[in-house]
Parts: sequence; structure tokens; C-alpha cells
Amino acid sequence: MSRLRSGQWLAVTAGGLVFAALVGIAVCLIALHRLSDARRQVVERLDPASVASARYLTALVDEETGLRGFELAGQETFLAPYVTGSRDAAAAHKHLQQIAATGDAPGLAEDLRNVGVASSSWHLLYADPVILTVRAKRAHHPARDLPSLRSGKAQFDQVRAAFRQLDDNLAARRAVVRTDLRHAANAATWAVLFTAALLLLAAIVAGATLRRTVATPLSRLARDARRIARGDFDHPVAIVGPRDIQGLSTDIESMRRRIIAELEIVNRSRAQLEEQTVDLQRSNAELEQFAYVASHDLQEPLRKVASFTQLLQQRYGGELDERADQYIGFAVDGARRMQNLINDLLAFSRVGRMEQPHGDVDCAELLERVRGDLAGSIEESDAVIEAGPLPTVSGDASLVRLVFQNLIGNAIKFRGDAAPVVRLSAEPDGEFWRFRCADNGIGIDAEYADRIFVIFQRLHPRSSYEGTGIGLAMCRKIVEYHGGRMWLDTEYTGGSAFCFTLRA
Repeated sequence: MSRLRSGQWLAVTAGGLVFAALVGIAVCLIALHRLSDARRQVVERLDPASVASARYLTALVDEETGLRGFELAGQETFLAPYVTGSRDAAAAHKHLQQIAATGDAPGLAEDLRNVGVASSSWHLLYADPVILTVRAKRAHHPARDLPSLRSGKAQFDQVRAAFRQLDDNLAARRAVVRTDLRHAANAATWAVLFTAALLLLAAIVAGATLRRTVATPLSRLARDARRIARGDFDHPVAIVGPRDIQGLSTDIESMRRRIIAELEIVNRSRAQLEEQTVDLQRSNAELEQFAYVASHDLQEPLRKVASFTQLLQQRYGGELDERADQYIGFAVDGARRMQNLINDLLAFSRVGRMEQPHGDVDCAELLERVRGDLAGSIEESDAVIEAGPLPTVSGDASLVRLVFQNLIGNAIKFRGDAAPVVRLSAEPDGEFWRFRCADNGIGIDAEYADRIFVIFQRLHPRSSYEGTGIGLAMCRKIVEYHGGRMWLDTEYTGGSAFCFTLRA
């Protein structure tokens, strides 16, 4: 397991590449320095030395030519080549001395001294005496005899020999340096190739290192993560690669194990839920059986009790004493209320159980139907029902109609001294419409905001207001069945205000 992080591996490989580049650059610089040095010796030292040597010899030959003309003709004009040659020879000699002083042409200083000695000997032993003797004869002064031409030629041959030695040594040195130049050029070429090969090898090694230490572990981690994401939670995550990738792999492995543990909990919960679902289905079946019994078996004897009690009341009413009439009245009222409770309970149990397909429900049209259903109560109480623009919602029209009917009916039932006024409005609320039904009735205290939605819960005695106390519980159940919610607006103080939402 690597102790380095991915960034450290990247730094190591980058350092390797930089080191290889520096080594290649150093090799190339050394080769180029050798090439430049050899070129400098050839171009700036040996070639100029050869040219200067040729100029030097040419200048001395001009001196010899001018001297012979002066010796034969005895005229000063013939010494012009001699004078010019002396000046050029001195310049060439000085140039060669400068080249020799650099040390780039070993032996040049010695050869130049030999040339200087031979040239000085020719000047002292032949050229200068010839010039003095010819000038003395022209002035008719006594003069000694001219040096022999043979001796002059012998002296100048020594000068030529010294120059041959100088040129031979320069040529030999130039050949050596040109060989070095060629080798240096080849070395520079090989250095460039070596640098390129070294960089390529370093790049390959760096790539292979990064692939083995970083890319491959990352690829394997990604492959393991994809398998886990596809649901293969039993596949373990390999802990390989640099330290940070190992840390990430460890986190993913911990997540996988936590998912497995949570899946076990979910599976156990699912099994329990399935058991509860079976129990709920059995309970629903029993509830349906109870509803059937309540609507048939219980209703029949109850109707019989109610009908015969009513017959007793009609036939013997007033014939018995007052207490008997009161008892018969209690029996008739109890049977009637029992029938109402059973009917309301059956209606409450059927909400959401006998599901009807949902469709578009025009609430404005639905309100008109409710007005017709409650026409008697509205006329009796002089109620006013005000409604703003009402939307079209999605739901079961018969159930939504019950919500409107119960809310408006309660507003009329629980009215105050003034004629009841019911105001219906709706406004958008995301994917829902939020409805509001407000009245000017007796109102409901905020402490009963939750209690009023509990089945069979009443805030007033039966002697004051009729009903079984199931209306608001029915409304909330219908609204929640449609995916909405219902609540009492506790901030409204002018009576009661109920809010509920239905899906648009």
C-alpha cells in the first residue's frame, strides 16, 4: 500500500521529467560548447592564421621583388613594393602574434619566431646592405661591393622554409581541429537525439508510473463504485493506490457496509410492513364485513324498533300518562339518532375505500348544486352565500361536493343573531388551490382547532344543535384523500374560517 498521495506521485513524476530534461539539456550544452569551441578555433584562429601567414609571405615576396628592381635600376621608385611589403609584413606578423597569444594554435609562436629570425636575417644580411650600397653608388660615394645574389637567394629560401614549416603546422592543427569540429557536430546531434530519447523514456516511465499508481486505482475504484451504484452491494471495494485514493476507497467501502446494514433493517421493516399490510387488509375486510352488517343486519332491527316505537307514539300518544309519552319520545329519538350515527359512520368508512376515478371538478358549478341541496336551510335562515372566482380541481366530484355542503351547512347551523353570511374564495398555492370558507357565526375557540376534526366530537349539547359531530371529520378525511390538508384559521375573529387545499 502506497504511503504517498496522488499529488505527491504527480510531483515525483514531474520531478523525474524535469530531471531528465535537465540532464538532456546539460548534455546538449556540453556538446554545443565543444562544437562552438572547435568552430571558434577554425573560424576565428586557424583560418585567420593561415590567411595572415599567406599575406605575410606575400608581403616578403613583394619586398624581395622591389629590392631586386631597385638593385638593377638604382631608382627609388622601385623600392615602393619593398616599403609596402614591409608594412604589410609587419601587420601580418602582429596579427599572427595575437593569434599565437590566445593559445588556440600550439606551436604557432615558435614557428612565428623562426619566421621572424629568418626574415630578420634576410633583411640584415642582404636587403639592408643592398639598399645602402646602391644608394652610395648613386651618390658617388665610396661603397663596398654588393652582396652576392646567391647569398640573398639562400637567405630568402630560409624564409620560405620557415613559412612552409609554419603553414604545415597550421594545416596539421587545422586538420585536427576540423576533425574535432566534425566530432563535436556529431556529438551535438547525438546529444539532441539522446535528450529526445531520454525525455521520451522519462515520459513513458512517468505515464506508466501514474497509470499504475493513480489511474489504475482510480479506474478500479470507479468500477467498484458503479457496481455498487447498480445494486451489487455484496461486491467489496478494493483498498489500493495512493493514500488519498485509499482513504476514498475506505469511505466508499464504509458506505457500502452501512448501506448493507440499512438494507437489512429496511428488509426487516419491509417484512414487518408486509405483515402489517396483511393485517390491515384483513382488518379492512372485517371493516367491510362490519359495514355490510351495519347497513343490513343492524339497520333492519333498528328500523323495526323505530317504526314500532313511532306507531306506539302515534296510537297511544296522549292515552298514557305524561311520563309514558316522554319515554316513548326518548325511544323514538334514540332510534332516529342511532340510525343517523350508523349512516354517518358508514359514509365516513366509505371515503377512500370505494374509490372512484378522479376527474376535473368545476367548483363554481359544484357550489350551485350545493345551493340547491341547502335551499331550504338558506331560505329559512335568510343566509347569503358569497363566492369569488372558483377554479377547476382534480378529484371525486361527489366527495368534494360533501366538503362544500358540510362547511356551508355548518355555517348556517352555527349562526349567531344576524343572518348568516358565508364567503368562499380560492387562490393558487403551488400545485394546489387553497380554499377559504368564512362565516359570521358563533365561531370556534383556538383551543378546539384540532378537536373539532375528531369523529363524533361535539362542542355543544345535542339539545342546542342537531348532528352527530362527524361532519368536519368527514371533510378532513375527504381533503386528505385528495392529497390536500384542512385546518381552522385561528386568526379569524369574525366567526369561523376553514381553509383546505385541493390539487389543481
